[in-house]
Amino acid sequence: MDSSHTIGLFRGPEISARLDDVARLRIGVFRAWPYLYEGSFEYEREYLASYARSKDSLFVLAFDDGEVVGASTGLPLADDTPEFRKPFVEHGMEVESVFYFGESVLLPEHRGRGIGHAFFDRREAYARALGGFQWTAFCSVDREDDDPRRPQGHRPNDAFWHKRGYQRRAGMTMHLPWEEAGQGEVDHSLTFWLRELEQAA
Repeated sequence: MDSSHTIGLFRGPEISARLDDVARLRIGVFRAWPYLYEGSFEYEREYLASYARSKDSLFVLAFDDGEVVGASTGLPLADDTPEFRKPFVEHGMEVESVFYFGESVLLPEHRGRGIGHAFFDRREAYARALGGFQWTAFCSVDREDDDPRRPQGHRPNDAFWHKRGYQRRAGMTMHLPWEEAGQGEVDHSLTFWLRELEQAA
């Protein structure tokens, strides 16, 4: 990560003051492919409420000259909503063993500077320090390769995630509706990626 950016960690109750920052970034960044998300602050507040309620939640924020330009979130899966827990229960995994990584959103002009790695580093270290977790996990929306809305030259994050040690678990899929620009509410499938969390020495 270059020297022009700083990273701040906000834990549990500390995140309440930062909900608007994360909501704003989610709405802006997720409007683009592959999420095509037509968000509202009302929905964002409802979605982020589970993080605000969890004493062990985490916001990792990237700052540029005091402005929040990126955000990455996490919380124990047991503290998340039933939709996110369901695929793990169905596959016989203890939800208490999983620390769930929510979104990582970063404004386009700040990408390619190591902030994405910093987001993963900080969240993995935090989950390890909390103790009791065997896995870290996140989910990613499923899109068809031939979807005509895919921007030319788009590169998915799969290679980056693989380098971080994450594996896509086919069949571990949840469904979540959201508004798409020009489409209205659409039901989406999202598949989970998992990594076994090595314990601190």
